[in-house]
Amino acid sequence: MSNRISNDMGADNTDSTSLHSLPHGPEELPYIHKVGVPPKPKLLKEITDTLKETFLPDDPLRPFKKQPRRRKFVLGLQTLFPILEWGKDYNLSKFKGDLIAGLTIASLCIPQDIGYSKLAHLDPQFGLYSSFIPPLIYAFMGSSRDIAIGPVAVVSLLLGTLLQDELDPVKNKLEYQRLAFTATFFAGVTQATLGFFRLGFLIDFLSHAAIVGFMAGAAITIALQQLKGLLGIRKFTTKTDIVSVMKSVFGAVHHGWNWQTIVIGVSFLVFLLFAKYIGKKNKKLFWVPAIAPLLSVIISTFFVYITHAEKDGVQIVRHIKKGVNPSSVDQIYFTGDYLLKGFRIGVVAGMIALTEAVAIGRTFASMKDYQIDGNKEMVALGTMNIVGSMTSCYVATGSFSRSAVNYMAGCCSAVSNIVMSAVVLLTLVVITPLFYYTPNAILASIIISAVLGLIDLDAVILIWKIDKFDFVACMGAFFGVVFASVEVGLLIAVAISFAKILLQVTRPRTAALGKIPRTSVYRNMQQYPDATRIPGVLIIRVDSAIYFSNSNYIKERILRWLLDEEEMLAEHKQPSVQNLVLDMSPVTDIDTSGIHALEELYRSLQKKSIQLNLANPGQVVLDKLHASEFAALIGEDNIFLRVADAIVMCAPKFEQV
Repeated sequence: MSNRISNDMGADNTDSTSLHSLPHGPEELPYIHKVGVPPKPKLLKEITDTLKETFLPDDPLRPFKKQPRRRKFVLGLQTLFPILEWGKDYNLSKFKGDLIAGLTIASLCIPQDIGYSKLAHLDPQFGLYSSFIPPLIYAFMGSSRDIAIGPVAVVSLLLGTLLQDELDPVKNKLEYQRLAFTATFFAGVTQATLGFFRLGFLIDFLSHAAIVGFMAGAAITIALQQLKGLLGIRKFTTKTDIVSVMKSVFGAVHHGWNWQTIVIGVSFLVFLLFAKYIGKKNKKLFWVPAIAPLLSVIISTFFVYITHAEKDGVQIVRHIKKGVNPSSVDQIYFTGDYLLKGFRIGVVAGMIALTEAVAIGRTFASMKDYQIDGNKEMVALGTMNIVGSMTSCYVATGSFSRSAVNYMAGCCSAVSNIVMSAVVLLTLVVITPLFYYTPNAILASIIISAVLGLIDLDAVILIWKIDKFDFVACMGAFFGVVFASVEVGLLIAVAISFAKILLQVTRPRTAALGKIPRTSVYRNMQQYPDATRIPGVLIIRVDSAIYFSNSNYIKERILRWLLDEEEMLAEHKQPSVQNLVLDMSPVTDIDTSGIHALEELYRSLQKKSIQLNLANPGQVVLDKLHASEFAALIGEDNIFLRVADAIVMCAPKFEQV
C-alpha cells in the first residue's frame, strides 16, 4: 500500500526516503497530493498582520491582556522602569557584588572620563558629569545587568571630530559646548524614538564586519591622537588621518618633543599594558587592570607635584571645575543655524552609540543566559542622553572595557552603575582639585591601553575565512577611518553594508538539483556530486523571494541554466529538456514584477515546447499566483507539493527507480 504524505503547505519538498511513496506494481504511480489553495485573507487583516510582525514581533501588549486596570498600571511602570520588577528580589548578597563591581569600574572610569573628554575637545569635568547622571537614569530604565554607562572613546572621537568641523573648540569655546549639548540632546531623541516606535532593526543594517573594521580604525586613530600627550607636543594637527598625524609628530621631533613627558608616558603605558596582560592570564586578577589607571594617575600626579615637572615642559591637567552637574537646558540650540548642525551630528553619534551599547548588552546577556529588550534599551539610552544634555553631559553609552570589568567583578544588577555614579559624585564634590598636577601623558597612556582592546584580530581573521565580501566591508571601514576621517570610515561602512544587502537581494542564488540515489531527495548537484540528472527534466531552485529588484535576473538566470543544460545534452547526444521544474520552497514572497517574470519565462519555455512546473510554493506565493491567474495559465495540475511529485508526472519511470 502506498504511503501518503502530509498535506501541510509548509511541507519540505525534500522528504526522506521513508516518506517516498512506492508503487504497487511496475505500471502504477505513487499517490500524488495536490497543492491546496489557502483561503484568501481579508485585506485589512493581512495589512495588520504584516505591520504587527514588522514592528511588534514580540507582542509587547501580551502581558497586559486580561489583566485588571490596577495590574496594567503596575505592569506599565515595570515596563518603563525594570528596576521595579527585579528590585523586589534584590537582597544584601547581590548588593555586595554590585558594590565591589561599582567601586571597581569607578576606579577605571574616572581617569578614562577625563581623557575621553579631551577626545571630544571638552573640559575634563564634562567627562565626569557624563558618568554621574546618565548611569543613574539607566539603572532605573535599562534592562541589562552588566553594561556600564559613560563616555566611550569612539563616540568621544566621533563627536569631537564632527563638532570641530563646525566650530573651533578653543576660539569659540562656549558655542562649541552648546553645540555638544545640542548634539547630545538629538542623539537621545534619535535613540528614544527608535525604541518607542520599535525601529531597532535599523541599526542591524550596519553589519558586524563593518563595525569590527570601524572600531579597529577608530582605535588606531585614537591611539595616534594620543601621541600629542604622550610625546609632549604642544602644536598638533586638528586632522585625524594617519598621514597628517605622522607629519605633525615627526615635524616636531627637534623642537616639540619633551623627554620628561615621554619617560612618564611610556613607562606608565608599559605598566598599564602589563596590568592588562596579568588580568588576561588570570581572570581572578581582573581588578589589577581595573585599578591600574587610577593608580597610575595617583603615582604620576604625586611625582609631578613633588618634582614640579610642569616647569620643565610636562603638560598637566590643571584646573577641573568642582561641583555637581550644572543645568544646561538654556544652552541647547532649539533655533538658529546650529540647530540643524546639532541634529545631524546628534543622529550620527546617537546611532553609533546605540549600536555599541546594544551589541555590548546582548553579548553579556548571552553569557549570563538572560534576555534584554532592545527597544527598552533604546528608550533608556535615549532618555539618559536627553536628560544628560540638560545637565552638562555629552553623549554617553555602554563601555565595553568597563562592562567587561563590571561583569568579571561579579555585578548582579544595574545597581553597580548607581555605586559608580556615587563615587563619581564624590569625586566631583571633593577630589577634583587633586587632579591639578596630573600629567596629560598619563591620560594619553590610559586611553591608548583602553582602545587597543577595540582591535579584534581574531574577528578579522574569522571574517576573512567566512565571507570575503564581509572582509572587504571590514577593511573598507578600517582604511576609511585611518586614512581619511571617522565620518568617512563610517560612511564607507554603511555604504558597503547596504551594497552587500542590495547585491544579495538583486543577485540571489539559484541551483540545479539532482536526485540523491536511492531516495526521493533532490539536492544541489554542485554540493552533492553523486546526485543524478533526470532525463528530459531540468530542476532549478530559487533561493530568494522574487521581487522587482531581482525578477529579471532570476528569469534570465533560469534561461541560462536551460541553455547550458541543452548544450551539454546536445554534446552528449542525449534527449533534450521537455520539463522545467522550479523548486519554490525558499521563495517566501513574490510581487507583481516577479509574476510578470514568471509569465515571460513560461512564454519563452512554450516557444521551446518545454512545460513549466512549480514545486511547493508557500501560502503567500500561492495566493498571488492564483490572484494573478498565473496558476491557471500554467495549469493547476502543474503545481506540485514536492519536487519528487513533479518528477513522477514528468519522468515516472525514472522516479520509480
